[in-house]
Amino acid sequence: MVKISEKQSGTPLGTLDDLQFQFLADHLEEESLQDDDYYLNRTTVDFLADAGAGPELLDILRRALGDRDEAEIRWERS
Repeated sequence: MVKISEKQSGTPLGTLDDLQFQFLADHLEEESLQDDDYYLNRTTVDFLADAGAGPELLDILRRALGDRDEAEIRWERS
């Protein structure tokens, strides 16, 4: 399981199973092997939806954005 939180505030957003997280990792850019965060914007979330992201993952990402156009999320394996 992978816990997802809003990077700046630390607010928990939800938990992904390993397959959901692998989908996210496969479709988003990591800056390094030690990278534990992802940048999101509305276009990215739409791209992930078109690529087949499940509703639970999309819900977490949309919660991260809220009413903003962009956000950063942090992930942590539990």
